[in-house]
Amino acid sequence: MRSIWRGAVSFGLVSIGVKLYSATEDKDIRFHQVHAADGGRVKYKRVCSVDGEEVEYADIAKGYELPSGEVVILTDADFDELPLTTRREIEVLEFVDQAEIDPIMFEKTYYLEPDGAAARPYVLLRDALENAGQVAITKIALRQRESLAALRVRDGILVMHTMRWPDEIRRPDFAFLDEDISVRPQELKMAEALIGSMTASFDPGEFTDEYREAMTALLEAKQSGGEVTQAPETAEDDGASVVDLMSALRRSVERARGGAADDSGDDDAEAPKKTATRKAAPKKADSEDEAPAKKAPAKKAAAKKAAPAKKTSASAAGDKPPAKRARRSA
Repeated sequence: MRSIWRGAVSFGLVSIGVKLYSATEDKDIRFHQVHAADGGRVKYKRVCSVDGEEVEYADIAKGYELPSGEVVILTDADFDELPLTTRREIEVLEFVDQAEIDPIMFEKTYYLEPDGAAARPYVLLRDALENAGQVAITKIALRQRESLAALRVRDGILVMHTMRWPDEIRRPDFAFLDEDISVRPQELKMAEALIGSMTASFDPGEFTDEYREAMTALLEAKQSGGEVTQAPETAEDDGASVVDLMSALRRSVERARGGAADDSGDDDAEAPKKTATRKAAPKKADSEDEAPAKKAPAKKAAAKKAAPAKKTSASAAGDKPPAKRARRSA
């Protein structure tokens, strides 16, 4: 085991150096989110909701949202200035009977090991607690949070249970508590008889996690049947490709909107000249055919029948207004 905290138990004028170890561990089978098509891991990025950019872990701070919607931002320096007097000390406050502590207050359990030459005072406190049949109520600061804790003896080891503060225990508010519900004496005796027939000494080793066993068997069966996927190799992403892609997209959008004309080069500068040259040809043809376009409709129709070759000229004259609109647009 690896210690997660190092400090001292303050017992009157006695200071006992100890190391703290987590007394429990999770045995749940944990899964990763993967792409069903190729088994690749699904990763999440820390993205700011304001500018949409990815945020480095070093730039992340803690924020507390006020009822008004405003946010108070705290940094690590702010937390270091808080008055946690029990930062590296387990301060013994009083001794009580263990039966006086409701188990609902217990949160997490830790083992205490004597640190260095503190074995003798450690054994002194352990034996004194065991002989008195009491537990010590203490205070400890873990992970920037101060908690109450109960210190007791178990199998020759000092065990500490972190506890909830009283205002963290929710009060039940159920409608049936206000109702007058009664049971018959015969029913109560039958229930008590059933409890008596099922009374036994508690042995936690007699109970197993059937769901976890079934899940383990399922995974082993799939593995033995060859239903496995080789995890694809992925390169480490330092975020540079994302930045370059966003920069390229931004420049593309600006160029499409005409905002990056300076970066277009000589080719873009010549484009308007070529367009103007193409528009100049229709302009000359319009000036030559402008007079026939103003003739009376009857004469125009007769001219079309007599000389079909001039039909192209009349059509060009009829298309004159769209040509002018095209020049205005250009």
